Amino acid sequence: MKTTLLSMVQSILSDMDSEAINSISDSVEAQQIASVIEDTYFNIISAREIPEHKRLIKMTSLSDNTKPTHFVYPTDLKEIVTLRYNTDLNGGLNYSEVTFVEPLVFLDRQAYSTSNSILVPDQSAGTSLVIYNDAMPTYYTSFDDNYIVMNAYNATVESTLQESKTQAYGTVYPTFSITDSFEPDLDDTMMPYLLAESKSVCFSLFKSGSDPKVEQAARRLKSFVQNDMYKTKRANKRPHYGR
Repeated sequence: MKTTLLSMVQSILSDMDSEAINSISDSVEAQQIASVIEDTYFNIISAREIPEHKRLIKMTSLSDNTKPTHFVYPTDLKEIVTLRYNTDLNGGLNYSEVTFVEPLVFLDRQAYSTSNSILVPDQSAGTSLVIYNDAMPTYYTSFDDNYIVMNAYNATVESTLQESKTQAYGTVYPTFSITDSFEPDLDDTMMPYLLAESKSVCFSLFKSGSDPKVEQAARRLKSFVQNDMYKTKRANKRPHYGR
């Protein structure tokens, strides 16, 4: 069952023996607690891999003939796991993986211009990059973590690489709204942990000290949710040590 922000604020106010409210806007204290919940929420999701925040993503093309292989990362993107491009030459569907390479590797591979290439200015510095214009992309890089540059495009098929042909899978940052009806984008397993951590912070900030029972609950839930975040059971991930 999803929990609204209002019900979380009311729960914390009750545990702190504070004045009851019907809306977050009813008191300054309620608004402060809602702000604590927001900060705690982003602290939790920034440090963890949250299944609910993984999804298919479209990369945003610059649609600029002078930068035909440039894309911009979506503003809410946290991480790309895989990126593919439809490389079919006849209007069909054939997604091929476009692998990431480090910037210097990209520059080494694109070091020489040929009759089948053009010079493209980098988005940030304007430095000339060699981009092949007779093949579909096979790898990409990012020089500033804002823009993506792919190595090639087929000028006989399209004048620029297209957003509609991208197929990316990764993690995005969700939005958070301080309104009564807002429901944080976490599953039922994670919600008690968010509430417990928020209570712990509120007791520390507004009651000049933490409550031992609240701290205990937060620690227990932190250990539990690490291995029980997916709705479909998955194997435990273990570190791989090269030997």
